[in-house]
Amino acid sequence: MAEPGGTDPLRRAARVILLDDRDRILLLHGYEPGDPSETWWFTPGGGLEGDEDWEEAARRELAEETGITEIELGPPLWWRTCSFLFDGRRWDQEEHYFLARTRQSGVWTGGGTELERRSVNGLRWWSCGELLTTHETVYPTRLAGLLRTLLDEGPPPAPVRLETERA
Repeated sequence: MAEPGGTDPLRRAARVILLDDRDRILLLHGYEPGDPSETWWFTPGGGLEGDEDWEEAARRELAEETGITEIELGPPLWWRTCSFLFDGRRWDQEEHYFLARTRQSGVWTGGGTELERRSVNGLRWWSCGELLTTHETVYPTRLAGLLRTLLDEGPPPAPVRLETERA
């Protein structure tokens, strides 16, 4: 991970906007390993491994985290850079968000890494209305509005760059 002012490249992470046949989005429930009372919801996905491309990483991460393998992977929707403190260190990454559809329900599998097992405790399908009215923390922070636009207008013609988030 690049530290602020460092020269390491950004971690590259593929994320999935997974919708079911009722247009609900699947989010994982995470927490800070050192303080389980600090919680948030986030999209499935994670870092690219080896020579994977973005789409391969999106499919692999989704399968590792949810067991869902039967998806229609759609176009990339958005991309952003973000920086956040987690598990005692700063993570700086570039994220690409892909639309996907499934009929599978999914379960929290425990993830593919030791850190995931220490920081995620489940998943949930959310309607857009639930996201728009929740007081819980959701990442990216504008996800509810982005989902509303996606459902109303469909995917953008080209991936949209989201503002950088730093937490």
